[in-house]
Amino acid sequence: MRKFKEINPSPRTLMTPGPVEADPRVLRAMSAHILGQFDPEFTELMNETMEMERYVFQTKNRQTYLVDTTSRGGLETVLTGAICPGDKVLIPAFGRFGYLLAEILERCGADITLLEKEWGTVFDPQEVEDALKKDSYKAVACIHGETSTSMMQPLKEIGEICERYGVLLIVDAVATLGGTEVKVDDWKLSACISGTQKCISAPSGSALITYNEQIEQIVKARKRVEKGIRTADDVAGQLAGIPSNYLDLGQLEDYWSPRRLNHHTEATSMQYAVHEALRCIVEETLEARFARHQLNDRALTAGLQAMGLTIFGDLEHKMPVVTAINIPEGVDGKAIRGMMLNEFGIEIATSFGPLDGKILRIGNMGYSSQKRNILILLGALEAVMKRNGVKVSTGEAVNAAMDVYENAAKKQEA
Repeated sequence: MRKFKEINPSPRTLMTPGPVEADPRVLRAMSAHILGQFDPEFTELMNETMEMERYVFQTKNRQTYLVDTTSRGGLETVLTGAICPGDKVLIPAFGRFGYLLAEILERCGADITLLEKEWGTVFDPQEVEDALKKDSYKAVACIHGETSTSMMQPLKEIGEICERYGVLLIVDAVATLGGTEVKVDDWKLSACISGTQKCISAPSGSALITYNEQIEQIVKARKRVEKGIRTADDVAGQLAGIPSNYLDLGQLEDYWSPRRLNHHTEATSMQYAVHEALRCIVEETLEARFARHQLNDRALTAGLQAMGLTIFGDLEHKMPVVTAINIPEGVDGKAIRGMMLNEFGIEIATSFGPLDGKILRIGNMGYSSQKRNILILLGALEAVMKRNGVKVSTGEAVNAAMDVYENAAKKQEA
């Protein structure tokens, strides 16, 4: 057999909307000794993970834990557990990932109604309420931070509307949790799902989920325990069972509860990773973390505009953790992205669907959200734009960003 090379990836600065760089402390934690999944040391780590998750989600929900899957798997876990076949669900879609929610729910037999909005905008809460007046829905499922467009949907008023109409509100916060406010309880979110590869700053491979007592009761009514491990007390619920065994909320609840009912073999090293990533967030504090992302976003935006580039979309609702820029006319966006990667080792992203070839997307997430990264990216992007024939204001981008940082430092000192 031929020899294979040791894994030794090239150094990269990941400034995409995900994945982003994992905190080095997280990578170190992943190299720790493997524990058995029912070892008391390990189950205590699981308990601590749940406690720290509640802090980051800003919730008191009992059902707040991890699923050993990517963020997409987390969405599927919650949606297929909370929504039964035939349930009517309203989906306000303003980008690619709103359509993903519809794709997942259609596959589990839900009755979907799509509200569609031009990419680069968000919904007025009144539009959601007007739709709820027209029909009876079990749930509204929506995206908080739509990375395909860089837009962020305000949720507080929509949460209040859903509560008035007795409708569940299930939210994809994959791109926002840990980088900007996600107030599960205050915003009256019935369920919220996130991932690890964005603002949490761990490798992809775990989904963070939380849901309230209302959804917990739905799960109880759909519960089925595997025949090989059930007891006489495990009585099947009255509603249709959850179609997936692996992504079964009822069985996952038992796995994470004091019962520790065997389900799957825990991804031990990923558990270490998420625990350490959450510990780092707790140590920094949410307030300081959000302020860091906001400052770096202001610096990045100022630099891009000083360079002569334009920001895509409704700036009032731009995500603080993703910035999209319009690709100058006559320029190949893939060539820009390729040169950034090949010449500078910096990865940024293009987009999808109607925005393919029209915008470039820059992430400002988690561990990657650093002053150094912002300044290096701006300098590199200026050079790449010039090499591709774009007229830019030479030297202005980095200076504008540095002005933002210096002004912030002066205010802090005052």
